[in-house]
Amino acid sequence: MHTLTILDGGMGRELARLGAPFKQPEWSALAMMEAPEIVKEVHKSFIAAGSRVITTNSYSLVPFHIGEEVFKARAAQLARDSARVANEAVAESGQAVRVAGSLAPLFGSYRADLYQPEQVDNIARPLINGLNDHVDLWLNETQSLISESLAMKALVDEIDTQKKPYWVSFTLEDAFETAEPCLRSGETVADAVLAMANAGVDAILFNCSQPEIIADAIDVANLVLTGLPLKIQIGAYANAFPPQPKDATANEGLDELRADLTPDSYLVWAKKWQQQGATLIGGCCGIGPDHIKALAQNL
Repeated sequence: MHTLTILDGGMGRELARLGAPFKQPEWSALAMMEAPEIVKEVHKSFIAAGSRVITTNSYSLVPFHIGEEVFKARAAQLARDSARVANEAVAESGQAVRVAGSLAPLFGSYRADLYQPEQVDNIARPLINGLNDHVDLWLNETQSLISESLAMKALVDEIDTQKKPYWVSFTLEDAFETAEPCLRSGETVADAVLAMANAGVDAILFNCSQPEIIADAIDVANLVLTGLPLKIQIGAYANAFPPQPKDATANEGLDELRADLTPDSYLVWAKKWQQQGATLIGGCCGIGPDHIKALAQNL
């Protein structure tokens, strides 16, 4: 039986709050390039709040954000740097904290329609190589499309000879009127969970989505996994955005936040996820150290 692990929260908004360089299209990658010491401070703030897994600031180290030329010249080193500052934050905290290597959507958040299978290796390989020797586990996050998730898992399996734990996290269609929870590609959560179980992942999470939808997705995941001879953890880390339209990019600026998702109200959702069986719980965009502190103190 897995005990609960508290994850961290959203990196971008905390970087902006602490005065890190922050603009589009680089987004959180700009701080990795120009102010890695502030990235470390954000990591330390989440550890102090109670996070016991922190995620490398490598999410936006893709051509979509930093451009083709910068990516070719610097992506692998920036990925290593993101792991370095995360590990430094852990060492300076004195806490037992694991570092998750963030592997983001390669072609833009929420945009399953932009997926280019022939480009996966060219973009993902430098990032995986840069992170591989410096992280404790993999977190392939904000995935909108089953085929991209499978391609990433296969590539990590090839490169990571240590076979570190592999977590995959899906972002969900926010439309509440859908008959069942779906990825932003329109594929069902049930199909995604079964595909990931067959691929041999260690955890399936749901992130960067409405907390209400995530609760429904956890129910589906439990149903699919029941009876399978596998020990796959379930996790959740919602964002604090209002429902996002189908043409949303999640990359054009700091979105408005839901006023109702205070630390206390977010805790209510986290308690529900825990009751449903989630053992990995944290926050995504707009969920800060105060939210994580409430989780760590009350779950």
